Amino acid sequence: MIAYVTVGADDIAKAERFYSAFLPALGYGLEEYQGDLSYILPTVPGQPPVQPDFYVKSPFNGQSASAGNGVMVAFQARSQSQVRDLHGAALAAGGSDDGQPGFRPLYGPHFYVGYLRDPHGNKIALFSSDPNEPGRDELHGS
Repeated sequence: MIAYVTVGADDIAKAERFYSAFLPALGYGLEEYQGDLSYILPTVPGQPPVQPDFYVKSPFNGQSASAGNGVMVAFQARSQSQVRDLHGAALAAGGSDDGQPGFRPLYGPHFYVGYLRDPHGNKIALFSSDPNEPGRDELHGS
Protein backbone atom coordinates (compact mmCIF):
# COMPACT_ATOMS: atom_id res chain seq x y z
CA MET A 1 0.00 0.00 0.00
CA ILE A 2 1.29 3.45 -0.83
CA ALA A 3 1.37 5.56 2.33
CA TYR A 4 2.13 8.93 0.75
CA VAL A 5 3.33 10.68 -2.39
CA THR A 6 5.51 13.79 -2.37
CA VAL A 7 6.14 16.32 -5.14
CA GLY A 8 8.61 19.15 -4.92
CA ALA A 9 7.77 22.82 -5.28
CA ASP A 10 9.85 25.99 -5.24
CA ASP A 11 6.80 28.23 -4.84
CA ILE A 12 4.53 26.76 -2.17
CA ALA A 13 1.89 29.49 -2.64
CA LYS A 14 1.51 28.65 -6.36
CA ALA A 15 1.40 24.94 -5.52
CA GLU A 16 -1.27 25.53 -2.87
CA ARG A 17 -3.42 27.50 -5.32
CA PHE A 18 -3.14 24.69 -7.90
CA TYR A 19 -3.70 21.67 -5.64
CA SER A 20 -6.37 23.35 -3.53
CA ALA A 21 -8.36 23.94 -6.74
CA PHE A 22 -9.20 20.21 -6.95
CA LEU A 23 -7.98 18.09 -4.03
CA PRO A 24 -10.64 19.30 -1.52
CA ALA A 25 -13.33 18.21 -4.00
CA LEU A 26 -11.79 14.71 -3.85
CA GLY A 27 -12.01 14.67 -0.06
CA TYR A 28 -8.52 15.86 0.88
CA GLY A 29 -8.06 18.33 3.72
CA LEU A 30 -5.08 20.68 3.80
CA GLU A 31 -2.67 20.81 6.71
CA GLU A 32 0.37 23.06 6.68
CA TYR A 33 3.49 22.00 8.51
CA GLN A 34 6.66 24.11 8.59
CA GLY A 35 5.73 25.86 5.36
CA ASP A 36 4.96 22.67 3.43
CA LEU A 37 1.56 21.33 2.36
CA SER A 38 0.01 18.05 3.46
CA TYR A 39 -3.22 16.96 1.79
CA ILE A 40 -4.78 14.31 4.01
CA LEU A 41 -7.88 12.18 3.55
CA PRO A 42 -10.26 12.27 6.53
CA THR A 43 -10.17 9.51 9.12
CA VAL A 44 -13.02 8.03 11.09
CA PRO A 45 -12.37 7.79 14.85
CA GLY A 46 -11.34 4.25 15.73
CA GLN A 47 -10.47 3.42 12.09
CA PRO A 48 -7.00 3.29 10.50
CA PRO A 49 -5.94 6.30 8.43
CA VAL A 50 -7.02 6.41 4.79
CA GLN A 51 -4.04 6.53 2.45
CA PRO A 52 -2.22 7.81 0.54
CA ASP A 53 -1.46 11.29 1.79
CA PHE A 54 -0.18 13.81 -0.75
CA TYR A 55 2.63 16.17 0.23
CA VAL A 56 3.99 19.25 -1.52
CA LYS A 57 7.38 20.25 -0.13
CA SER A 58 10.44 22.30 -0.82
CA PRO A 59 13.28 19.88 -1.64
CA PHE A 60 15.24 18.93 1.46
CA ASN A 61 18.57 19.34 -0.33
CA GLY A 62 17.88 23.05 -0.90
CA GLN A 63 18.09 22.74 -4.69
CA SER A 64 15.33 23.61 -7.15
CA ALA A 65 12.36 21.30 -7.47
CA SER A 66 12.13 19.45 -10.76
CA ALA A 67 9.61 17.11 -12.33
CA GLY A 68 10.65 13.56 -13.15
CA ASN A 69 10.31 12.33 -16.71
CA GLY A 70 7.75 9.52 -16.68
CA VAL A 71 6.59 10.33 -13.14
CA MET A 72 2.89 11.02 -12.65
CA VAL A 73 0.42 11.11 -9.77
CA ALA A 74 -3.18 10.13 -10.53
CA PHE A 75 -6.24 11.12 -8.50
CA GLN A 76 -9.54 9.28 -8.92
CA ALA A 77 -12.62 11.44 -9.40
CA ARG A 78 -16.22 10.31 -8.87
CA SER A 79 -17.40 10.91 -12.43
CA GLN A 80 -16.46 12.06 -15.91
CA SER A 81 -18.07 15.44 -15.25
CA GLN A 82 -15.98 15.84 -12.09
CA VAL A 83 -12.83 15.08 -14.12
CA ARG A 84 -13.80 17.88 -16.53
CA ASP A 85 -14.70 20.31 -13.73
CA LEU A 86 -11.55 19.68 -11.70
CA HIS A 87 -9.31 19.77 -14.78
CA GLY A 88 -10.75 23.21 -15.57
CA ALA A 89 -10.36 24.38 -11.98
CA ALA A 90 -6.74 23.26 -11.91
CA LEU A 91 -6.01 25.09 -15.18
CA ALA A 92 -7.59 28.26 -13.79
CA ALA A 93 -5.44 27.87 -10.67
CA GLY A 94 -2.12 27.99 -12.54
CA GLY A 95 -1.77 24.53 -14.06
CA SER A 96 -1.14 23.77 -17.70
CA ASP A 97 -2.97 21.31 -19.91
CA ASP A 98 -1.14 18.09 -20.74
CA GLY A 99 -4.13 16.26 -22.26
CA GLN A 100 -7.78 17.33 -22.29
CA PRO A 101 -10.27 15.10 -20.46
CA GLY A 102 -11.52 12.23 -22.55
CA PHE A 103 -11.10 8.59 -23.46
CA ARG A 104 -7.78 7.29 -24.76
CA PRO A 105 -7.61 4.48 -27.34
CA LEU A 106 -4.92 2.59 -25.42
CA TYR A 107 -6.86 2.39 -22.13
CA GLY A 108 -10.00 0.55 -21.08
CA PRO A 109 -13.37 1.62 -22.49
CA HIS A 110 -14.45 3.33 -19.24
CA PHE A 111 -11.13 5.01 -18.36
CA TYR A 112 -11.83 8.75 -18.71
CA VAL A 113 -8.79 10.91 -17.95
CA GLY A 114 -7.42 14.44 -18.14
CA TYR A 115 -3.76 15.35 -17.70
CA LEU A 116 -2.20 18.47 -16.21
CA ARG A 117 1.13 19.90 -15.19
CA ASP A 118 1.31 21.72 -11.88
CA PRO A 119 3.12 25.10 -11.77
CA HIS A 120 6.42 23.23 -11.20
CA GLY A 121 6.01 20.76 -14.06
CA ASN A 122 4.80 17.72 -12.11
CA LYS A 123 2.39 15.60 -14.17
CA ILE A 124 -1.03 15.02 -12.61
CA ALA A 125 -3.88 12.84 -13.90
CA LEU A 126 -7.53 13.13 -12.91
CA PHE A 127 -9.53 10.07 -13.92
CA SER A 128 -12.81 8.22 -13.58
CA SER A 129 -13.47 4.65 -14.56
CA ASP A 130 -17.10 4.23 -13.50
CA PRO A 131 -18.65 1.40 -15.55
CA ASN A 132 -22.09 2.94 -14.96
CA GLU A 133 -21.23 5.97 -17.10
CA PRO A 134 -21.13 5.86 -20.90
CA GLY A 135 -17.85 4.39 -22.10
CA ARG A 136 -15.74 5.13 -25.12
CA ASP A 137 -17.45 2.48 -27.25
CA GLU A 138 -21.00 3.62 -26.35
CA LEU A 139 -20.20 7.22 -27.26
CA HIS A 140 -18.51 6.41 -30.55
CA GLY A 141 -20.80 3.58 -31.68
CA SER A 142 -18.01 1.01 -31.88
